Amino acid sequence: MSFSLTQLSDLESIRNVAKLYCRGVDKLDIETMKLVYWPEATGDHGVFDGNAWQFWEMCMDVNQAWRATLHCIYNHSVELDDDGVHARGEIYNITHLFKGDSAELETWYGRYLDEYEKRGDEWRIIRRVGVHDGSTVTESPTWDMDTSVFRQGSFDRPSSKRPIGP
Repeated sequence: MSFSLTQLSDLESIRNVAKLYCRGVDKLDIETMKLVYWPEATGDHGVFDGNAWQFWEMCMDVNQAWRATLHCIYNHSVELDDDGVHARGEIYNITHLFKGDSAELETWYGRYLDEYEKRGDEWRIIRRVGVHDGSTVTESPTWDMDTSVFRQGSFDRPSSKRPIGP
């Protein structure tokens, strides 16, 4: 299948929205999260089904329980509609949640089913459904290396639009 330059740009913009979502939620940055969703967007995340911006306000509080979260996305399939302003996507997701000061690690396996909308030159999510495929809880393994000398996962949570990089 061949794509026009506009379609290639649209696909990359949509994939960047997905990566921005992961960064925003992992860093507890609500302003970044609001760049991912249109103001009237909806999200069905199991424990919450409603306005996506309201979900993020709730999520910022709930995610304080974790010292770090790592949202990892894989296999992001996107289909552009012929109208040039709508698209649908499916993203496979594994999220690692590090609980407080304990060695407990919760891992969430699932998918994001998205509808995207382009306004002007900007793509954002207009509707998201989170699908849960499974979860595990394990103890984080210990290393022979002294990892306490590294900055820990919570050092930049929450971040306030901290630039990418050191």
